[in-house]
Amino acid sequence: MESTIQPTEFDVHLFHEGSLYESYTLFGAHLVEENGVQGVRFCVWAPKAKEVRVVGDFNQWNGTKHQLMKISEQGIWMLFVPALIEGDMYKYEVYTEDGRSVLKSDPYAFYSEERPNTASIVYNLEGYKWNDQYWKRKKKMKQSYHSPMFIYELHVGTWKKHDDGRLYTYLELADELIPYVKEHGFTHIELLPIIEHPFDRSWGYQGTGYFSATSRYGTPKDLMNFIDRCHQENIGVILDWVPGHFCKDQHGLYMFDGTPTYEYQNESDRENYVWGTANFDLGKPEVQSYLISNALFWMNYFHIDGFRVDAVANMLYWQNKHELCENPYAVAFLRKLNEAVFLQDPTILMIAEDSTDWPLVTAPTSDNGLGFNYKWNMGWMNDVLTYMEADVHERKGLHNRITFSLLYAFNENFILPFSHDEVVHGKRSLLNKMPGDYTDKFAQLRLLYGYLLTHPGKKLLFMGGEFAQFDEWKDLDDLDWVLFDFDLHKKLNQYVKELLKFYRKSKPLFELDHHEEGFEWIDANNAQQQIFSFVRRGQKPDELLVIVCNFSNVAYEDYKIGVPLQTDYIEVINSDELAFGGSDVRNRKAVTASEGKYHGKPFYIEINIPRFGISVLRAKKKRGERKK
Repeated sequence: MESTIQPTEFDVHLFHEGSLYESYTLFGAHLVEENGVQGVRFCVWAPKAKEVRVVGDFNQWNGTKHQLMKISEQGIWMLFVPALIEGDMYKYEVYTEDGRSVLKSDPYAFYSEERPNTASIVYNLEGYKWNDQYWKRKKKMKQSYHSPMFIYELHVGTWKKHDDGRLYTYLELADELIPYVKEHGFTHIELLPIIEHPFDRSWGYQGTGYFSATSRYGTPKDLMNFIDRCHQENIGVILDWVPGHFCKDQHGLYMFDGTPTYEYQNESDRENYVWGTANFDLGKPEVQSYLISNALFWMNYFHIDGFRVDAVANMLYWQNKHELCENPYAVAFLRKLNEAVFLQDPTILMIAEDSTDWPLVTAPTSDNGLGFNYKWNMGWMNDVLTYMEADVHERKGLHNRITFSLLYAFNENFILPFSHDEVVHGKRSLLNKMPGDYTDKFAQLRLLYGYLLTHPGKKLLFMGGEFAQFDEWKDLDDLDWVLFDFDLHKKLNQYVKELLKFYRKSKPLFELDHHEEGFEWIDANNAQQQIFSFVRRGQKPDELLVIVCNFSNVAYEDYKIGVPLQTDYIEVINSDELAFGGSDVRNRKAVTASEGKYHGKPFYIEINIPRFGISVLRAKKKRGERKK
């Protein structure tokens, strides 16, 4: 219980300036004590409202006696109501300039009724006892750029459901999801938006309550417990976050005081016709205070480790224009946002989901960048899936789809995403994108995952991909867990576990992800045989891996590969192992490099290469190291 605090003139000034970054401590419903009386202080921003009342179960939804007082000319309204307690439900009754009244949920509510109901709920966020101190210390000691990062993206409501169709709660997910993620070796979980939203099939991307963790899965403190337990198992948590647009349902932010409040004034700027939503007015200072405060809120109260910022392209450029036209308000907002969150926590992950070629997305704002530290590599994802979906005989003509990404791989700090967007709306699952018969599909998916792992950049995989979900994501049902009863699905899952285990201990695969010195081609030009070979290096000169990818349906014996060091090479990963569902074309013994220039390298080796397979060989460093 906090003492009631009237906003200072400086608080009001900062809010209207766009710099009140803890605006959630002022706005919303707060349990407070005023003159020795306990109750709730309500505060809301409604600049064009003629009158604002608070209604709820405590006054039979009649706000006649609970009118808020306008405390600033710019439209901040406040009221203290004695005797209210945690759990009381409420809404704002907003009277508009044209004589209408609308019932609105609180934009700053900390908790909400479970859909389809829409009332806000008085909730005390204080009091959860965190146990993630070791995780926080560990984060400060390492840089993500030089560390492994393999993100497991998931939709909370459809990862797993009860037999009767009930959704798993945050606490039930903690019991089952966290051990599952840890067993596989993922470093982070990324949750599709969990802000309050009315429609399940919007997946959280069309929100009404940005400060309210959706009540579908439990209480805010249940979510804190989930994140705390993730951290105790060394798993980071990233939120998919949507600062570009919001839901137009009547009880939400849309036309909050009867006029455009959180959205742009002009219809052509306001309306997002693609998604049926409204675009935030990112040039309005009060909206900046709202959104930046929201990011800091999730960091402060929920210990979130990062944000995947949704639809950056839709913010950078004005909507509904015939040509690309920069939105200067959005550009300035994104820079301001990133500066604020990094000032609060330098270890935070700010990840731009951006499909444009906007320059310097991951450069600091001081260097005229947008200030993110990561960007999804949508170009790589589109190119590699176009290549993989093509018939094997057509891939010769698509050779540059594999090589092109290395021309720009180090221009930004990239994450390579196989996300939910690629396995929904008729696009088919990753497994079903692969051409050929049943076994060829699995072989090529193993190859694709091996290539994902060895290409420069951090990694992301949507749920179900780890056991080769055959159907695309069904956003009303949970994953097809029955597939673990089938041999090839079980073996592919084992392959994914081995890949991640190998990845996390192999410094050449992550130490120099964003530096050109960490990658060099061996042969990028063999379009005829559809074979690509390259080297990944760690920070130590002799710490390297040789990777060979065969995207054809022909296996090879004694295939000659140029290598940089004269030493033995030990095969450490082969996607064609019997244990993974392959035909076991492997290199069981160490391969000794011979002197002789090949592929521009001073030495060469001869190895077996499986069809639709990837082979990873480690250069032996220590004299006398035992051969595999």
